[in-house]
Amino acid sequence: MEQREHDEQEFDFIKEKIKDKPINRRRMLIRVVYNLLCAVIFGIAACFVFVLLKPYMEEWLYPEKESTINIPKDDLPLEQDAENKEDEPKKEEEPKKEEEEPKAPEKVIVQELKLEDYQKLQDKLYAIGKQANKSVVTVTGVTSGKDWFDTPYENKNRSAGIIIGNNGQELLILTEKKIIADAQTINITFINDKEVSAQLKKYDGNTGIAIISVPLAEIPEATMKEIEVAVLGNSYNIIQGTTVLAIGSPLGANYSILCGTITSYQNKVSTIDTNYTIFTTDIVGSENGSGVLINLEGEIVGLVLQDYSNRDDRNTITALSISELKQVIQDLSNNQDITYVGLRVSTVTNDIAKEYGIPKGVYIKSVELDSPAMAAGLQEADVIIAINGEEVTSVEQYYQKTYGKKPDEVITITVKRQNAESYVNLDCSVTVGVLR
Repeated sequence: MEQREHDEQEFDFIKEKIKDKPINRRRMLIRVVYNLLCAVIFGIAACFVFVLLKPYMEEWLYPEKESTINIPKDDLPLEQDAENKEDEPKKEEEPKKEEEEPKAPEKVIVQELKLEDYQKLQDKLYAIGKQANKSVVTVTGVTSGKDWFDTPYENKNRSAGIIIGNNGQELLILTEKKIIADAQTINITFINDKEVSAQLKKYDGNTGIAIISVPLAEIPEATMKEIEVAVLGNSYNIIQGTTVLAIGSPLGANYSILCGTITSYQNKVSTIDTNYTIFTTDIVGSENGSGVLINLEGEIVGLVLQDYSNRDDRNTITALSISELKQVIQDLSNNQDITYVGLRVSTVTNDIAKEYGIPKGVYIKSVELDSPAMAAGLQEADVIIAINGEEVTSVEQYYQKTYGKKPDEVITITVKRQNAESYVNLDCSVTVGVLR
């Protein structure tokens, strides 16, 4: 009994001691490296996803407003307004008032114009031109290559450009496509001789005008303070004898200023799908001159395009009416394609219809090769009477109904075509295209 109690007492004094497991440094190092590697991979993946989604998140959180150029359109010519007024019902004539006694004529003071006065007048005219020159730039198209002897060469074509817009991101410049055709680089030189690179935005294959752009971020602040955006005026108000100035490069050298008057303003030049009013002047310039005509307010009223000048008088400045080009300039500035059908047309007036026995409508003078019109089967001497079921009686209506269509849009042109006995109606489906 005593022995058993002694054993139990010994058991009570036994103490259990648990030793720590020895540290495996190799395994710990592997785990640390593994965790670091996972962290790096996760970070790279997170950065990649963030970069990928950033544009969409910014567009969603901070939607940008579309930067577009809006050019106000001009009212109809005074002649058309007068025709519209003739259709209005005439008001009853008011009873005539009793004739008042004639007043004595006012005394007219005749003052002789001295040479000094003439010089002051010239100074004022040139001051208008100098102010407008702030909107003029020099456009240089640089083309490089190698000749037959594998010798590198570089060609530079220069012309005037006009600053016609600022959409908040780019400065938009109007010029001629032929100057920058096939150019590897396009350079712009401002009035303060600062030169920057530009790129072609859009061009019109019909008139040959183009819009090039320069990012605002690449234009120094000092240059921005010295330049101005040109104002497009109303050329419908131009009449014979109107005083105008030619600026840009009318003589082949930029920033030239020439003064003169409009000698004719009712001539039309036939182009694809429309006819433009062309102004002729008594200003003698260069056969390769470019630039614009401005009025005495400094507003652009004509775009100098010597390709449309009379072949017998290539040194007299001619220009296209700016009012008729405003829609094209606006669409090009907003990066839109200018679509076309491919017809040269003229209006069949009542007199022409009676004299030649032609149906009233729009007469097709010619069809452009490889054009949508040719593919649709339209022919020379057809008379267009309707587009998409709506009556057409003039070139202006034809242009309004065909301009602004989207590429590959299909329109139905109804024509009268002469057969052996009479005219028959035909519907032609035309898929509009873009003239390159």
